[in-house]
Amino acid sequence: MSDYKLLGISGSLRQGSYNRMLLKEAVRVFGPASYAEADLNLPLYDGDLEKASGLPPAVQHLIDQIEQADAVIISSPEYNKGITGVLKNALDWISRTKSNPLVDKPVIVLSANMGRTGGESGQLMVRTCLVPHQARIIPGPLLTVAMAHDAFDDEGRLKNETTVEMLTGLTDRLIKELALG
Repeated sequence: MSDYKLLGISGSLRQGSYNRMLLKEAVRVFGPASYAEADLNLPLYDGDLEKASGLPPAVQHLIDQIEQADAVIISSPEYNKGITGVLKNALDWISRTKSNPLVDKPVIVLSANMGRTGGESGQLMVRTCLVPHQARIIPGPLLTVAMAHDAFDDEGRLKNETTVEMLTGLTDRLIKELALG
């Protein structure tokens, strides 16, 4: 196992989500690394709650996970042509920290959706929402998995070789970025 620590963030709370499957595929093609998946089941951002109690423990845990990770992989569906509420909420909470754990953090952004565009609009919005966080988004083609309900085999692996090649290219770029420090 390499010394790299990867954190996966799924924009879907559903346990069997296609985006969780895509995260696992990204980690598989990345190669040996330690991996944890964030839990975005967080309270809705509320300035009054923050003022009264500070950051909720679940939010602080997410921030700690991001700080400890060498890189973050975000995979999210799109809901109604946009970013999912749980992912936007998490990014809003993260923005309330003094340290902003995503600054200069290498990030891969992916999406899987049951529609024919694979969540392209939502992925573009995720990328836009990461701009104020100053994350280092790994460049490359937008990796979108369309018709996600038919894109994975029984073991949760991507069926389409071109998609696997694109995912491998993105993770290879991430490895090079991590090696540069």
